[in-house]
Amino acid sequence: MSPVTLYDTTLRDGTQGTGISFSTLDKIRVAERLDEFGVHYIEGGWPGSNPKDAAFFQEAAKRKWKTAKITAFGMTRRGKIKVEDDAQVQMLLDAQTPVVTVVGKTWALHVTEVFQVSLEENLAMIADTVAYLKSHGREVLYDAEHFFDSFREDPEYSLKTVKAASDAGADLVVLCETNGGALPEFVEEVTRKVIAHLGKPVGIHTHNDGGVGVANALAAVRAGACQVQGTINGYGERVGNCNLVTVIPNLQLKMGIELGVDLTRLRDLSFFVDELANVPHDIRAPYVGVAAFTHKGGLHVHAVQKLARTYEHVDPALVGNERVITISDMSGQTNVLVKAEALGLPLAKGSPEVQRILAEVKRLESEGYEFEAAEATFELLLRRQMGQKTACFDLLEFHTTHRSRPGQHSETNEATVKLMVDGVSEYTVDEGDGPVNALDKALRKALLPHFPAISRVRLEDYKVRIIDSGSGTAAKTRVLIVSSDGNQTWGTVGVSTNVIDASWQALVDSLEFFLLRQGRG
Repeated sequence: MSPVTLYDTTLRDGTQGTGISFSTLDKIRVAERLDEFGVHYIEGGWPGSNPKDAAFFQEAAKRKWKTAKITAFGMTRRGKIKVEDDAQVQMLLDAQTPVVTVVGKTWALHVTEVFQVSLEENLAMIADTVAYLKSHGREVLYDAEHFFDSFREDPEYSLKTVKAASDAGADLVVLCETNGGALPEFVEEVTRKVIAHLGKPVGIHTHNDGGVGVANALAAVRAGACQVQGTINGYGERVGNCNLVTVIPNLQLKMGIELGVDLTRLRDLSFFVDELANVPHDIRAPYVGVAAFTHKGGLHVHAVQKLARTYEHVDPALVGNERVITISDMSGQTNVLVKAEALGLPLAKGSPEVQRILAEVKRLESEGYEFEAAEATFELLLRRQMGQKTACFDLLEFHTTHRSRPGQHSETNEATVKLMVDGVSEYTVDEGDGPVNALDKALRKALLPHFPAISRVRLEDYKVRIIDSGSGTAAKTRVLIVSSDGNQTWGTVGVSTNVIDASWQALVDSLEFFLLRQGRG
């Protein structure tokens, strides 16, 4: 067992985050992935609080888990009743998990104002619940809610609450920085004091309201904490919980604490959970984000190619990520050479081709183009500047019309496209939900007889950005299109003062890129 264990509460605390929801099947799939990754404890939810959590524990009990202990979460007994008569405590046992985590009140403010019981009764509630669960053979973790806020106001009572849990047999007392407002120095100092008082290590559970959830967790580990609780991607109520995806590599790579996990699968785990939660990936997420090891400035790219650690704090492969070199108006010729090499295109440093490509990139970006998310458009640009043929058809003309009937709540969008394909003139008309959709359909109708494979291409995302809003309705518009054929995804970009023309550029590049990859360039 690692000297520091990982406790994941994505399926309980994480789902309290705004916009986060998992079905029962989702929860099982996340738990299975966490188990494969090597997480030690997986908190499945609160038995009896909702049907999904109840169903999860039923399903979890049928499975054999490789590394993780499935954990049920609940509260201490209610005030002024016997623990064996508390239905919520009984549900914790009914969940049939090897581990139970109970949360109790530490802050006198909550005890008297929320629970409305005496401070002494609160201590009894903690001790009774822990002892009762231990008597039924469960491993018991005690979460001391609001511990750091409480300690700031009343250290003596705060220590009494965790001592009550520890003396009653809790296998681990976990200090909760529930409001997320403490700073690392305070967390480290208090954690040391609690460990000295109890004579044993504690766990740490932090929130990120002050932006230091991970830093606070690391500070507690420095002080001797032996467990870190958090969520994948930092999901959680308000700002979120301590992000395990960030804290794990910091513990293992920076602090030298072997956790027994496969770090090379970290990025995949992060993306998997985002996908099931239907949450966009944070491109700037430390370690696992798309931009985490992306280099844009020419000076940076030049240095990284010579010695990676000049601008990379760890090898991206250690966490399952990879280095990305982007092209922009900040690029130097090294950026162009790296991209060309990745595409298998021979370019020599200092050659006229490189200078020409770089000048064209800078010109286009001055007009509003961006290639960071439109690498398909950049590859086409690169090949065109090198004299390679990329187009499978020639545009003769296109136009769109929009007819609206006020008061009738109806409209018609029509597009006409005239192309030359392999010496054959194609003239097509189609209607769509909007002018861009109509244009896309008319273009495809013209090309399908010649290139049936484009039926697999689907538009995954369409974004419009006004570049120079100060120009009002005459402003330039940048359109970014993300397309997919079911196997790979690519981005293209167009810029114009006319949003339809910008969309046309991006649509054409998307299909040309696909056909190029099909060997029809």
